Amino acid sequence: MRLYGRNPVLERIKANPGSIKELYLQQKTDLSGLVKEARRQGLTFDSVDKAGFSKLCGDVNAQGVLAEVEDYRYTPFSGLLKEAREKGRVPVFLDRVTDPQNLGSIIRNLACLGGFSLVLPEHGSCHVNETVLRVACGGENYLPISKVVNTVRGVTMAIEEGFWIAGAVAEGGEDILKRDLKFPLAVVIGSEGKGIRPGLKKQLDAGLSLPMSGARLSYNVAVAASLFCYEINRRKRTK
Repeated sequence: MRLYGRNPVLERIKANPGSIKELYLQQKTDLSGLVKEARRQGLTFDSVDKAGFSKLCGDVNAQGVLAEVEDYRYTPFSGLLKEAREKGRVPVFLDRVTDPQNLGSIIRNLACLGGFSLVLPEHGSCHVNETVLRVACGGENYLPISKVVNTVRGVTMAIEEGFWIAGAVAEGGEDILKRDLKFPLAVVIGSEGKGIRPGLKKQLDAGLSLPMSGARLSYNVAVAASLFCYEINRRKRTK
């Protein structure tokens, strides 16, 4: 798996240098901060001229930085749930989110907010790939991510562990700003077009919507996830 760009590679060097197999840096590019961190972590790198670097990266704008890294390692779901209970994290279950740009944005934003983990279905979903990592900008290093074969079963396990389940719905939900939230909390977020599947909806303790005083359209799924989780974090701080 390849990791492109200054921030994604720098964050990987800081958080998980052992996962980096090869590091390529373009010559005559100001990468002094990254080089300093790489040397501090005991990593070596290949210095490549512009033509050779372009050959390595193709059409990708890599900002002069390319790393060959190990495949992404998902957190076992049972461990993710246990850590969520112990550390007060909020698991976010994604349902049918297939766009890598959206998944990468969600990972980046939840990592910035802190206090969350992410659960992806094995089927019918985007997984962590090179595009996701590029958009996540290093966020994958700070957000536990699991995969489950069956999301309904995964949510059921969360319920059995005492989690209150809230779902993000575009229409017909209660205003999240006016609804009391219960903790420990887990969140289900569906795709923009199809929303949350009926089988998952049956497991919700509450369907919540984001207030919109402007055009009656819909938020992009990455934006919606970020707004929901921002409000959840705000409630956690004040409860």
